[in-house]
Amino acid sequence: MYPQLRPSSSISVNSVSKACFLLCLFILHGAEAATNSSDKITSIGAIIDVSSRIGKEEKTAMEIAVQNFNNNSLDNKLELFVMDSAGGGPLKAAFAAEDLIKQNKVKVIIGMETWEQAVLVADIGSEAQIPVISLASAATTPPLMPIRWPYLVRMVGDGVEQMRCIASIVHSYNWRRVVVIYEDDVYGGSSGKLDLLSEALRKNGSEIEYRLVLPPFSLLSNPKEAIQEELIKLMEMKVQSRVFIVLQASLPATTHLFEEAKKKELVGIDSAWIVADTITDLLDSVDSSVISSMEGALGIKTSYDDNSTSYKNLRTQFRKTFWGNYPEEEDFQLGIHALRAYDSISTVAEAVKRMTNSTSPKMFLETILSTNFAGLSGKINFSSGQLSYIPELKIVNVVGKKYKELDFWVPKLGFSNNGTLVIVGNGEAPNRTGGLAGPVIWPGNPQRSPKGWAMPTDVKPLRIGVPNRTSFNKFVSTSHESGETKYDGFCIKLFEQVIGELPYEFVTHNGTYDELVLDVYNKKYDAAVGDITILANRSLIVEFTQPYMESGLSMIVPAEVESNWIFLKPFSLEMWLMTAGIFIYTTLIVWFLEARSNEEEYGRTRKNQISTALWFTSSTLFFAQKENVKSNFTRVVVVVWMGVVFVLTSSYTASLSSLLTVNKLEPSFESNIRGVKVGSDSESFIKNYLQQVLKINKDNINTFTGDDDYAEQLDSKNISAAFLEQPYARIFMSQNCKKYTIVTDNYRFGGLAFVFQKGSPIATDVSRAILQLSENGKFKELEETWFKPVSGCSTNGTAEDIESLSLHSFWGLYLFTGIASTLCVLIFIACLLPNFPGHQSDTNSSNESILKKIGRFASFILKAEYSVTPRTDAAPGQALDQAPDTTECNSKISEYASSNGSAQNNKLSLPAELQMLQISRT
Repeated sequence: MYPQLRPSSSISVNSVSKACFLLCLFILHGAEAATNSSDKITSIGAIIDVSSRIGKEEKTAMEIAVQNFNNNSLDNKLELFVMDSAGGGPLKAAFAAEDLIKQNKVKVIIGMETWEQAVLVADIGSEAQIPVISLASAATTPPLMPIRWPYLVRMVGDGVEQMRCIASIVHSYNWRRVVVIYEDDVYGGSSGKLDLLSEALRKNGSEIEYRLVLPPFSLLSNPKEAIQEELIKLMEMKVQSRVFIVLQASLPATTHLFEEAKKKELVGIDSAWIVADTITDLLDSVDSSVISSMEGALGIKTSYDDNSTSYKNLRTQFRKTFWGNYPEEEDFQLGIHALRAYDSISTVAEAVKRMTNSTSPKMFLETILSTNFAGLSGKINFSSGQLSYIPELKIVNVVGKKYKELDFWVPKLGFSNNGTLVIVGNGEAPNRTGGLAGPVIWPGNPQRSPKGWAMPTDVKPLRIGVPNRTSFNKFVSTSHESGETKYDGFCIKLFEQVIGELPYEFVTHNGTYDELVLDVYNKKYDAAVGDITILANRSLIVEFTQPYMESGLSMIVPAEVESNWIFLKPFSLEMWLMTAGIFIYTTLIVWFLEARSNEEEYGRTRKNQISTALWFTSSTLFFAQKENVKSNFTRVVVVVWMGVVFVLTSSYTASLSSLLTVNKLEPSFESNIRGVKVGSDSESFIKNYLQQVLKINKDNINTFTGDDDYAEQLDSKNISAAFLEQPYARIFMSQNCKKYTIVTDNYRFGGLAFVFQKGSPIATDVSRAILQLSENGKFKELEETWFKPVSGCSTNGTAEDIESLSLHSFWGLYLFTGIASTLCVLIFIACLLPNFPGHQSDTNSSNESILKKIGRFASFILKAEYSVTPRTDAAPGQALDQAPDTTECNSKISEYASSNGSAQNNKLSLPAELQMLQISRT
């Protein structure tokens, strides 16, 4: 028989069953553990500020990246250890890195919010041979970075391109001065990006006017009060720029900054605000109230592709996880910081998958640096320990409770149009001027781009400094009536026309012009109006408008009478000699041609003939000749001579009139100006110019305070010359042109202009208005009103030098009259030649020498005498000593003269020259 079962037996059965179940579970767990033990686990350490919005995004993205990799990987697994670095700075990050390496045995460290944390952790990682992937941005790429931190890998580029982008935005709107705002770190160091921005602005012609440094927000017990104090300092410093660049600040500090700036009316019309990516990159993940406080601001934002499938999948995961972990946050959008954190885990995961059995840290680092894939934040590949790919930047505009994209910035090239880069001929993108591509909604919503300057209002008008004393009160004059100062003069009236409707007030300045310019620089005055000369040293500290008058150095000397022989100056010495020579030559020609045929006018004696010919030629100079001319040859000579006389007398009269009207006198001491007494303005830069440039001894320079002093000193011979700027010299000469003369040399200055503070946009507007007045003729009308010369003087005090007329201008005229006269004589002689006894067939004549024949011919021509042997073939009743018949010659001459006379439309009678040849021997 079998024994009967008892309850205890049943209990025993249950115990055995439970034991078997536990044994099965143990076996299954052991089998799973054995399976998992074959997986390769890579430990990753993360050092982030888990209390900040950026840290929350990075932590969430890293956890999702690890989870996604582990779900899809069979052989390799990732394990994430997160250490909080909030409030501890670089030292806390360094201690966290040591704990991760020693306790958690991590193979790589990711994170770090600041560059100071990154380099300190990189030192620890290099010592332990642990790769460190930094998510912090450095201002510039440190030199020899791979050598200093061989295990450091940078996932974020430097700030060079962003600073170039901001500087180009400033340049595109012609803003010349900016205010830079940044939150200082807890160690009191200035932002490293500040130097980059300053250099980029300088290359574009702008500069930083003021640096507003905010204390670390984490250390402030009352942030609003601290920010208010800094804004009050800015206003007390009379900073005129209204272009504010928030270079680096936390989001809470930025929010308070905009709120307090609005209260101080620093955010409004004519102001512009630009925020860097440290703030703008968070706009995707902050609530709408924070965004609305920044309305009208421009922001620089890192560009990434938010339309890809990978991005959309991650966004869905991120929202779900982030909301579950941080329900207190109001916005669950995915930002660039989360994308970079996700890509950093993906970089490690790619390296893990590509690793072989080797566990060498150096091999792991090289595998990470050789990674190449398309990440969510951009292309991931490395060169020299940092990302090779520099992402594009977006320029966004905060409008309402959101932002809109305006333009793009392509690294190393510049602006693009809606993401499409426009390349010019030299292979570079154009440096755009005139503003961004998209329409901008500015603070206060004005209809134009902001001036970027503290524009005057009725409550706070422009303070315009006006010199109390000028050498010439036609430019600026002040008077006091009933306790009120009144301003007048050319400069005042011109400024009133070009300033438009801007409110202003004049303030009398008691001091020198250099002090006036310096007061504008020191912001005592917003501008200065007067006869202020543009100089190189002045232009370094202030802004000059378009010059409204040219400026140069002029020397004024007494206008003494040059000489009692000034009437000889119209012609040069060569001209006078040639004129006298051609006059004598023409006289001889007239005597030679006319004396033989016009005995009744010239007489029979040689003396009467010469004197009559001389008188006749002289009277033609005044067209007053009365003697009759019988020879056609003489008529030709006289006609040509009278043409020459007409040209010469007209030229002489014009030249002499110019000399007497505009008399420019070169002072005898000009070549030795250093040895004479001269005068200049007591408050002008001219005195220093005379000493330093012209090397005139200061003891020889007398200074004066009024325009009347120059005339008195010149008249009393206390000074030999007065040095004035060209505008003053013109005014002085317009009133004293008959007593003094002006000598202008090549000493040029920048001109007279108005003065404004450096970077003031009002200077540009005033310059444009001055040009408009010049183009429409109103400037000339104003100039004629104030600088009207006295009777008999011109507004131009300078005179051109009147040179004597030279022979070079008249040699052709002299040549013509000489040829004409000579030709007439030669023709006349040719006609007489057949009657010369040397042409007769005479035995004695043929035996004569050539010299004797020439002598007899000269006597025949000059004296109208000749001796011949008695003619054996003479007709009965003809005297042997009678001159031969000249009928043939007379006929030839008559024919020539008749043809010549007909050419002149005059019917001339047969000339009587040959009658003089019928001379009887006494």
